[in-house]
Amino acid sequence: MAGDGDSLTLLRKHFPKLRYAYLAPLNLRYGKGRSQVWAIIRSLPQLIRWSIQDHTLLDALLREEMFDRVVSDNRFDLWSHKTECIYITHQLHIRLPKGWRWAEPLMKWWHQRIWRNYNRVWVPDYEDEKESLSGWLGHLGTDSSPLSEQKIRYIGPLSRFATDSHVRNGHDMVTGTTRESADGYGVVAVLSGLEPQRSLMEKEIIRRYSHGNQPVLIVQGLPGRPLTRMKRGNITIVPYLGDEEMRQAILSAGHIIARSGYSTIMDLHAFGVLDKAELIPTPGQSEQEYLAERLKQEH
Repeated sequence: MAGDGDSLTLLRKHFPKLRYAYLAPLNLRYGKGRSQVWAIIRSLPQLIRWSIQDHTLLDALLREEMFDRVVSDNRFDLWSHKTECIYITHQLHIRLPKGWRWAEPLMKWWHQRIWRNYNRVWVPDYEDEKESLSGWLGHLGTDSSPLSEQKIRYIGPLSRFATDSHVRNGHDMVTGTTRESADGYGVVAVLSGLEPQRSLMEKEIIRRYSHGNQPVLIVQGLPGRPLTRMKRGNITIVPYLGDEEMRQAILSAGHIIARSGYSTIMDLHAFGVLDKAELIPTPGQSEQEYLAERLKQEH
């Protein structure tokens, strides 16, 4: 396996026996305001360098040993003609902010240019758009070419919690009982995403609940930090949770707060708790705004 930053840290915790390689780090930061357009524009040179470094590193790895298959989770240039390469994405369409929607066909064309370098494209969603989690984002529509459609395969939503298949909606299908966390948190907030927006959301949740009585758990989404617990009145703050602790916290929570990132949505879907989740999009992230609004209408 290969990666960088917190995602690689999390993978190494889950798979400590696997060999790993470091990929090019992408140290992006968002602005503090409601729009991220200029933050993204400023990052374009870094994105280009990042993609070139990924492609160069993969070539170097393939000179050392031949991999049967390379699966890229939304990294643009982890492909090679030397072996089979698969690209994972839920964004066959790219949602742009209001005022920039005129450029969405151009962005779709640009993204297709990227994933056409790969042998296949795996979409972690249901093929039927009516049942899908990604909606318009993950479906090409009627204007797609037969070549594009041939590459695409819908593999269903992905979540590390989906393996706990006998647990849905907090109900254990084996014992017939409802499992609850020993702490019994009324509110569980699961944070994610880039700074400073991650920290700003944490501060907002603390402000919202610091004067109440119900127990609140904030999972900061920082797997690189030591696993410590900090108490602030009725609020408990942890940098991250192991799978079993996270499962118990989510299934026993009366209310869940999270960003509307697609990975988070797939996890909540695996637990069957999207109906009690308050999904807050990262300011300026049009994809998350679309997903949050779409799921709000459904639930």
